[in-house]
Amino acid sequence: MDFLQLLSWACIVFTICMFSTGVTDLRKMVSSRSAENVQFLPFLTTCLNNLGWLYYGTLKKDGTLIVVNAIGAVLQTLYILSYYYYTTHRRKVLMLTLSAGGVLCGGYLYFSVLVGDEHSRLNQLGLICSTVTVSMYLSPLTDLVNIVRSGSVRCLSFPLTVATFLTSTSWTLYGLQLQDLYIMVPNTPGIITSLVRFWLFWRFPMPQEEPSYRLLQI
Repeated sequence: MDFLQLLSWACIVFTICMFSTGVTDLRKMVSSRSAENVQFLPFLTTCLNNLGWLYYGTLKKDGTLIVVNAIGAVLQTLYILSYYYYTTHRRKVLMLTLSAGGVLCGGYLYFSVLVGDEHSRLNQLGLICSTVTVSMYLSPLTDLVNIVRSGSVRCLSFPLTVATFLTSTSWTLYGLQLQDLYIMVPNTPGIITSLVRFWLFWRFPMPQEEPSYRLLQI
């Protein structure tokens, strides 16, 4: 097994593990029969991101991107449907989902009809997907600042931090091997933010009687 194939398997395994952390929220909704303490937007934005990278992987004919993001899109769709079933704000959830679907359809029509050159299509799509991925990795920065101010890491998930670090590192190395900046660059912030979270867990340890994270149950 060569290094690129090893990285491919690492990307698949680590990314699916990261997506599977949503099972914790799914179990919470099923057990409480409520979506009150679960956030909906991360499911929706991650699903859109998966579908964008799935399209990019299809154009690039990259099996690793196709497998990972197809599985990710299925999982996020499951989380979205479960949230819709248990939430009391179905109208809002439906409107957000339809709006996201409209954006997705508009983007597909743009790249399929208006961008005829395959090279330009791949570059533009890669840039958009990269921008969305970077924004998703940087979005928790406000929470990290609040953690530093409060001195508490109760709102951080240690398993998710580990999964994000391994996923970002594997994709960065995979993009480096392929010399694909659209894969390599957007995953670098994930490594940085994960290292910051590790430092926060070290800097603000929880008391022994209180676990610093919830056990991941799959």
